Amino acid sequence: MKIIDIVCSSGRTGFYFDDQRAIKQGAEHDGFTYIGEAVTEGFTKVRQAGESISVMFILEDGQVAYGDCAAVQYSGAGGRDPLFLADEFIPIIEKHIAPTLIGREITAFKELAEEVDNMMVEGKRLHTAIRYGITQGILDAVSKAKKITMAEVIKEEYNTNVELKRIPIFTQSGDDRYNNVDKMIIKGADVLPHALINHVDTKLGKNGEILKEYVSWLKNRIEALRAREEDSFIMHIDVYGTIGLAFNNDVEKMANYLGELETAAAPFKLRIEGPMDVENREGQVKALKALRTALKEKNIGVELVADEWCNTWEDIKLFVDEGAADMIQIKTPDLGGINNIVESILYCKANGVGAYSGGTCNETDRSAQVCTNIAIACGADQCLAKPGMGVDEGFMIVHNEMNRVLALAKRRETSSK
Repeated sequence: MKIIDIVCSSGRTGFYFDDQRAIKQGAEHDGFTYIGEAVTEGFTKVRQAGESISVMFILEDGQVAYGDCAAVQYSGAGGRDPLFLADEFIPIIEKHIAPTLIGREITAFKELAEEVDNMMVEGKRLHTAIRYGITQGILDAVSKAKKITMAEVIKEEYNTNVELKRIPIFTQSGDDRYNNVDKMIIKGADVLPHALINHVDTKLGKNGEILKEYVSWLKNRIEALRAREEDSFIMHIDVYGTIGLAFNNDVEKMANYLGELETAAAPFKLRIEGPMDVENREGQVKALKALRTALKEKNIGVELVADEWCNTWEDIKLFVDEGAADMIQIKTPDLGGINNIVESILYCKANGVGAYSGGTCNETDRSAQVCTNIAIACGADQCLAKPGMGVDEGFMIVHNEMNRVLALAKRRETSSK
C-alpha cells in the first residue's frame, strides 16, 4: 500500500494555548480569558485559541489515513517547544516532509515513524507537534493497510505481550473543579479530578489550606454520589509546582503537608502531580527524589507524578532510572513521534514505575483516539480523557474508542479460533 498524496488542513484544538509563566506571575481571570501581558515568546495574549494541523495520507486504494499535529496547553514552558501555529508550520510539512513520504510503501509503523521522528530540516529537528501528527498518520495508514486496529499494529510490532483490555481513564476538570467532579463520578471515571491547582493564593492557599479543604470535599462528594459503596476512585491532582512555592521547596514541610492531604483523602488513594517546579531538569529530578524519599520515611502513601521537565523519551528514562517518581506523566505531544509514547510506556512498566499515557486538554479527537490505541496496546496504568476541560466530551472520545478497539480485536480473535 503506497502513499500517493498528502493533504494538510488547519484546525482548532479542544482547548487553548495558555501562557503559564504569565499565569504564575499573577495574570487574573476576566471571564474565560485573562487580564495581563503575555511573557512567553510567541504568545500575543495570555490565552489564545489552540491550533492544530490535520495531515491526511491519501492511500493508493482510496482510503484516507490521518493524524493531528497538536501541542500542549502550556507551550513554551517547562522546557517544551514553542507555540505551534498552523499557518507557520503547514508550509514546512508541504515543502520538506510530504515529498519524502509520497510514493513510500506502507508496510510497518516503527521504522518509518522513527525516520520521521529523527528528520532534520535546515539543521533542526522538526517541532514536536509535527512529529506527533505525522507519526499518527503513519500508524493509521499501517492499520488501514493491514485491516486491523492501531492497537493491534503496536502490539504486534513491539511484541508487548499484553492482554488488550480496558485502561483506567483519568478525567480533568479545568477550573470548574466542583461541577465537573459530579460529571466524573456519574460517568464512572476511574481517576479524577486533575483540578488545575496552578496558583498559590487562589487555588492552593498560602499554607495549602484551600487544596486541603477541596480534597476533603472531594472525598465526601465521591462517597455521596458513587453508584456503589465498593466503587473505588483514585484522586490525582496536578498542582503545577505550587506546593513548592508555598513551602519554599522545604522537603520536610512539603512531606508533612502531603501527609495531611492523604488523611483528608482517605480511604481513597492520592496522587500529586508536579509538587514543585525548580525550573531545570536535573534539579527537578533531585527535588522529586528527595520528596519521595521523605514520604517513604514518614510512611506516607501519596504517590508523586512527574510532569514538568519530564518531556522527552530521554527525560522519562532519566526520571525512571533515578527513582524520582511513582508515576510518569507521558505528555504525549511533548514526545514528538508517537513511537516514543510506546517506548516510554513500556520502559516505565518494565521498571516498576506507573505509566500514565497523558497529554493535554489542547489536543484533538484524533490524537486522543490514537493515544488510546497505544495505551491499550502497551498496558498503560491510566489514560487521559482528552481533549478539552468539559469532562463529557473527552471522556466520551477515549471511552468509546477504547470499547470499539476491544470489541473489534475480540471479534478477530474469536473468528480466528
